[in-house]
Amino acid sequence: MSIIQNKYLRECGMKEKIRIKRKNYIGEGTKPMVCQLNYGGQDDELPYFTFEGLEKTGCVAHCFTTRKGGVSSGYLESLNFSINRGDTTENIAENYRRVAALFGKTSADIVCSAQTHTTNVRKVTAPDKGKGIVNIRDYNDVDGLITNEPEIILATFYADCVPLFIVDPINKAIGLSHSGWRGTVGKMGQVTLEAMAREYGTDPANVRVAIAPSICQSCYEVGEEVAADFEKAFVCDNAKAAEYLERFQQEITEKDIADCLMYQKENGKYQLNLWYANFRVFRDAGVPNKQIEVTDICTCCNPDLLFSHRASNGNRGNLGAFIMLTV
Repeated sequence: MSIIQNKYLRECGMKEKIRIKRKNYIGEGTKPMVCQLNYGGQDDELPYFTFEGLEKTGCVAHCFTTRKGGVSSGYLESLNFSINRGDTTENIAENYRRVAALFGKTSADIVCSAQTHTTNVRKVTAPDKGKGIVNIRDYNDVDGLITNEPEIILATFYADCVPLFIVDPINKAIGLSHSGWRGTVGKMGQVTLEAMAREYGTDPANVRVAIAPSICQSCYEVGEEVAADFEKAFVCDNAKAAEYLERFQQEITEKDIADCLMYQKENGKYQLNLWYANFRVFRDAGVPNKQIEVTDICTCCNPDLLFSHRASNGNRGNLGAFIMLTV
């Protein structure tokens, strides 16, 4: 059971009603929500997302933040973690304090990434606590963090790119990685698993994975060069495409499978599916289908709730992904 107290929308007395645009399930019945909306903080003013599969491991607390519940203002309103987009250090410090409090911790227990769209993964230990917030970060070009030490909060940051949560309940180890299109082509999920295997003995067959809110295929247009990189990196696998699509629709056609990774439009551009690509990375690395949770929430489709680089033309803050071993 996570140390974070879950409170769903129907139970919450929030003054502001939050509406979320989710990817529709096509077919009979209704699929359960993958990302659960919760509330924490003083007066339940801080909404955040969690994943049931990670919660059920019983060894982690985690959250993916929204843009609500903080103190930043303007286009950074309000739970912003970006330090280079015009916010004050005081605002950012308070935003970190509020999230750390969800875990029963302080900002000095958080360790931040140093993201530059690499596939570099850093092993985190107790002396790293507070780096990037209250202590100097003595590393650069780090898009993934791993640890097997409890009470350390790993943190990575987003505004359309894909957050990857990894939990190894057998060896009590966790990973948290940032995967944009470059990281996805570089198979950041696999790189993180390999680092966990080297350091902690992690077997992909035993992990639980969550692919958190990020930009969806309908919103993510790319050019020919990016599309060519993905075509090289991901050999067609109809069976795995069908596994992915079953999360969102009951009937699957050959065209659905053909278009699952990307499809070309009349203007020569492509619509790229980073959710499926990262799902493929984990499946190809040996993670069982049923142990991978894939978001149904797009950052670009929900600009009032989530920061999105594309939806805002770059005028945005950063969301945060946070995870901590509790045992």
